[in-house]
Amino acid sequence: MEGLSLKSRAVAFALSAGAVVFILALFAGTSGSVSQREIVGALLVAIVCGAMSWASAERAIAGVAEGVDVLALRIRAAAEGDLISPTPERVRETLPELAEAMDRLFGQVRANFDSVHALAMFDPVTQLANRVNFRRMAEQLLARRAPGQIAALLFIDLDRFKFVNDSMGHACGDEVLAMVGGRLHQVAARARQDMDAHGADAPAIGRLAGDEFTLLFPMVRDAGHAERLARRALHVLSEPFVVAGQAVDVGASIGLAIAPDHGTDLVSLMRAADIAMYHAKAQGRRQVQRFNMVLNDAAEERLRLERDLRRAIEGGEFELAFQPQMRMSGEVVAVEGLLRWRHPEDGLQMPGRFIQAAEDGGLIREIGDWVLDRALKSLAGWRGAGLGQRIAINISPRQMAQPGFFDRLRSLIAESGAPAEGLEIEITETLAMQGSDAVLAGLRDLRADGVAIAIDDFGTGYSNLARLKDMPIDRVKLDRTLIRDIADSADARTLVHSVVALVHGLGFQAVAEGVENQGQMDVLRAIGCDAVQGYAVARPMDEAAFLAWLAGRRDGGPFRAMA
Repeated sequence: MEGLSLKSRAVAFALSAGAVVFILALFAGTSGSVSQREIVGALLVAIVCGAMSWASAERAIAGVAEGVDVLALRIRAAAEGDLISPTPERVRETLPELAEAMDRLFGQVRANFDSVHALAMFDPVTQLANRVNFRRMAEQLLARRAPGQIAALLFIDLDRFKFVNDSMGHACGDEVLAMVGGRLHQVAARARQDMDAHGADAPAIGRLAGDEFTLLFPMVRDAGHAERLARRALHVLSEPFVVAGQAVDVGASIGLAIAPDHGTDLVSLMRAADIAMYHAKAQGRRQVQRFNMVLNDAAEERLRLERDLRRAIEGGEFELAFQPQMRMSGEVVAVEGLLRWRHPEDGLQMPGRFIQAAEDGGLIREIGDWVLDRALKSLAGWRGAGLGQRIAINISPRQMAQPGFFDRLRSLIAESGAPAEGLEIEITETLAMQGSDAVLAGLRDLRADGVAIAIDDFGTGYSNLARLKDMPIDRVKLDRTLIRDIADSADARTLVHSVVALVHGLGFQAVAEGVENQGQMDVLRAIGCDAVQGYAVARPMDEAAFLAWLAGRRDGGPFRAMA
């Protein structure tokens, strides 16, 4: 400050100190630790310090006292939320440099609060209202709804957004999300134009999280009009998005809820629209589904099932049944471990009753780990008793996609003491054809460890032969629908013969599932199928019954266990 007058030094020092105090307070405010009133209070301290320093330098305290009083009133007004009004003229007259500094500081305060508000209330990627802001806007719109006025809420979930993120990167994913927001704005703007004559409020649009969006139309003519708006949104989101020079097909599933039929408050409408959206997904995606009580009852049943499954995990209600797999020579080479749930009220439940609910409810990891642990312990016991059969276990695609699945499986194998070569895991045909590179690499490493890999239910999906040829698998299990008519239909026999020849040509073994009678067995033997599984061999049974059955076969005739 060398060369400055005493007055200038005092003002510079005071403003610098005041700015430091204020900036520290403002930083604390943006972090949520102090209120706006406390921030402006800190500003008051800083500015008053500056005024007193100014007055001291001028030796004119009395001359600026009135200006300081006016300044204090202005800052109190700012503490009540007034950051717009100009600095009073009296302050400008008596403390011009301080008035100018205060104008700059209040401008910065306004800019900072605007920035904090935007971060708190709007999604930075799409510039749409975030979850908190959307709820606030939607609740206000619904509260203003006149008696008899119909509103419509859309719950929108993008169908193939994960594919964009995984294959093109998150930056491209963000571009798609921003374009989705723009297209929804177009739908909302057109809807408002249609309803302007009725004095309708503007629709509210929000991004809830990830690839989930919501759109509330506060006024529609009727349920048919609401469905047309929903289909319009579906149509604009079905058009390809151009990202990084590529046309990307994403699509959406939309659930529709209508007020007052499906609720009058936002919580009820969101629940109804969410249920309808999940039904749209289950029905094949790329469609609009309107909520109804049948969907509500199904959702209630699904929630009850998830609650029961959680209890079943904690209460040890699951069991394994074992079904043998036999070569045509009569040699039992493997046994499949089949999950069962002994429900305390509903009795024995098959996997088809609850696996989907377990996957949807995020319980498939705990259940799948229990199955693997149980099967491996049985396998270790069998090997200790001199039995050489493999145990085959079905692995859900969602279970395999869980982080750390392959590491957990190796840990379970090591903890059980079972040999890796005694375990066979069965994957779906869909997973074999569409599984990620990471999953396929994990399967290859697992197979290198000695674990056998089989494709289950082959023939129910679409297989790319070039991909199938390179898959790390040992066996292909033909689905029971291929086997059902082979004893009576020449066409069915020809088809199965061709499939078995294809499987052998690729270097894999062919195993037929669902074999129920001797006629099917004879055909499969004639066409060269390697092994069979089904009621013609044995029904699923508990472990004690399986071991007794196996001992009976060994005692009653030729038997040779295979490692």
